[in-house]
Amino acid sequence: MYRQLANYYDEIYHFKNYQKEAEKIESLIQQHKKSPGNHLLDVACGTGNHITYLKRHYSVEGLDFSPEMLKIARKKYPDVAFHRGDMTSFKLNNRFDIITCLFSAIGHVKTKARMRKAVRNMADHLQPGGLMILEPWITPANFQKGLVGFNYVDKPNLKIARINISKVRGPVSAFEYHYLIGTPSKVQYIIDKESMGLWTRGEHLEAFRDAGLKVSFDSEGLMGRGLYLGVKP
Repeated sequence: MYRQLANYYDEIYHFKNYQKEAEKIESLIQQHKKSPGNHLLDVACGTGNHITYLKRHYSVEGLDFSPEMLKIARKKYPDVAFHRGDMTSFKLNNRFDIITCLFSAIGHVKTKARMRKAVRNMADHLQPGGLMILEPWITPANFQKGLVGFNYVDKPNLKIARINISKVRGPVSAFEYHYLIGTPSKVQYIIDKESMGLWTRGEHLEAFRDAGLKVSFDSEGLMGRGLYLGVKP
């Protein structure tokens, strides 16, 4: 998606209420953050849709692995610093009061070892008293294989239909998304393959604790997947 389909990302995920999600994030920050600053890093920021609202209250930076997504984010917000990096290995000189990793982006690291490495790396970039907010992917027990997914965009000059079937391959959920995209100039058919690691709540909690964070779990979260809240002593 992040290469061929980056320009359509915001349209494909039109159903997300980023403002409402950012308001929930702000509320959790007020409840849990212990450090005095307001410097926030949004890891796997994509095109910056949460940053739209978070930047109203915090000094925000973004990080993503996809140059295509970052190009869009930088065009939207030329006043925000964006960094290209892998969440498991990025190294920034700054330390942050808040680090967010949302919309289940952690699942893209695929393996438990890389998930643990990502959590530790983000924790290492927190100030003492800083807060990490991570939105997980679906747990193995709750993931439904064989589910037929459908999403569409219906605008005058843009039509998108996306269909996929969910599959499980060992500890990984796998998707083959079939896109039909129509614009005034052409119709495209694109297949996009993605896979997301499946981890239990216990495995996530263990990763946070091993990274030296005091962790709690908000079961509601932003869209029913929950949120892990880790505070650095």
